[in-house]
Amino acid sequence: MIRLIAACLALILLGLPAHAFDTKASAAYVVDQTTGTVLLAKNADTPLPPASMSKLMTLYMAFEAIKDGRLSLNEKLPVSSHSMAYGGSTMFLDTTDRVRVEDLLRGIIVLSGNDACSVIAEALSPDGTESGFARLMTQRAQKLGMTNSTFANSNGWPQAGHRMSMRDLALLATRLIEDYPQFYPLFSEKEFAFDGRAPQNKSNRNPLLGLGIGADGLKTGHTSEAGYGLVGSAKQGERRVIFVISGLNSAKARAQESEAIVNWAFRQFSQRSLSTSGTQIAEAPVWMGEEPNVGLNVAEDVSILLPVLGGDDVAAEVVYTGPFKAPITKGDALGELVLKPEGLPETRVQLVADRDIARGGFVARLTTAATYLLKRLDQGPEGAS
Repeated sequence: MIRLIAACLALILLGLPAHAFDTKASAAYVVDQTTGTVLLAKNADTPLPPASMSKLMTLYMAFEAIKDGRLSLNEKLPVSSHSMAYGGSTMFLDTTDRVRVEDLLRGIIVLSGNDACSVIAEALSPDGTESGFARLMTQRAQKLGMTNSTFANSNGWPQAGHRMSMRDLALLATRLIEDYPQFYPLFSEKEFAFDGRAPQNKSNRNPLLGLGIGADGLKTGHTSEAGYGLVGSAKQGERRVIFVISGLNSAKARAQESEAIVNWAFRQFSQRSLSTSGTQIAEAPVWMGEEPNVGLNVAEDVSILLPVLGGDDVAAEVVYTGPFKAPITKGDALGELVLKPEGLPETRVQLVADRDIARGGFVARLTTAATYLLKRLDQGPEGAS
């Protein structure tokens, strides 16, 4: 493997490193969704009780069902005695109700309705039970890459084996935002007075909505076992930040910690453009080709998140295994540009061939072979053997 330092990006300015956020949460994960940069990870892969934050998985599967035509927003679903029996946060549904899917979705998002989750679950379950839907949730989560998530119910009611990690919840939030933008505005609704039944439960518990910091989702959670948590997201300008916190000891602490994380993520980091698509970063040798070298271009615009107190320059390394055997087609993936910003995880950008290079004729192949032989001879008896 050949490693080259890209001269145009190699200078490191020894600025101040990014200071990690000292969160009071027992587990946390913060990611800049625009660049994919992880800003904070604390016990991020530990499966923990997610409380009502796990309702996001039920919502994702409901959105999938609407997209596939298995549910419609105006369809009315029956309420079973099992769904009606749930306590905690509810829509106060009973078995005489048939409730529109759209109202159930808003009841889950804004009111955190345990009963609403169960109604959706039973409607989509392969065997008509909430436990059957929970098994389906686990299977679907695994396919989405949420490898530290297992579900025992649809709503996060305390139950053995119901667990999610902070990283999994952030991944789920990202998928909700990216896959179902048509439904995402529901998460910023501040109130939903369903049928006037529960005036004491009509307000969204997300403490960041309306603070003017770009917060627009997603879901709070609380049980005595899990503590107070929040899967949150905020957008300022072109940047979006997604964060998950859990294990705080009060709703006030959750609100303060969430606001502090959002302000830190936006104020202490900024997005910088380093290169545009098609820019040549380096050259690599070609074996048996009409030309001796091929240019390595970035396949897409290169944008990176940097600490505001650090330097603009970034340590960068070009990594490839060469020489490359002709023929080569323009756009072939040949290597990676590895960017190493101070105090942040490295970023890898694909490098591609800048042009077609055909297989060389007899003279080109003879020249390549002779050059290679001379290099081996220069290495001494061991190289020439």
